[in-house]
Amino acid sequence: MHLEGSCHCRAVRFNLESKHPTPFNRCYCSICRKTAGSGGYAINLSGDFDSLKIDGAENISKYHAKMASGESPAERSFCKNCGSALWLWDPRWPELVHPQAGAIDTPLPAAPELTHLMLGSKPDWVPLEKGAKDQCFDAYPEESIEAWHKRLGLER
Repeated sequence: MHLEGSCHCRAVRFNLESKHPTPFNRCYCSICRKTAGSGGYAINLSGDFDSLKIDGAENISKYHAKMASGESPAERSFCKNCGSALWLWDPRWPELVHPQAGAIDTPLPAAPELTHLMLGSKPDWVPLEKGAKDQCFDAYPEESIEAWHKRLGLER
């Protein structure tokens, strides 16, 4: 599926191809909540890094999260003008890019079920809006974004 996205001020616009465009993964970790969260969680997708095309790249800043074990290799890109979270890229999986669902302008498919992850980091003020088919995990689940889409027959 072809996805188009932008930051709030439109200084950065981007597009990419995604076989896994359904926004189903709600991450409650402190990094996602504080860098891209709304509702106390963040939702990112999976796309093909080689297909990523960017207009306004000069307006992008990058952040590597500080963790107890040191600096994360994952690179979070955001607009240096308006602060919009755009995508995450990790050199451990260089073929993938993970755009923030909130930065995507293309209408996205609705998820038939959600995966709530990193619930061990969820603050008390955040309600867990769990559907009947939703799965919940205190840490990261074993099922990947790709495997979730395949299991539900949602690859594009």
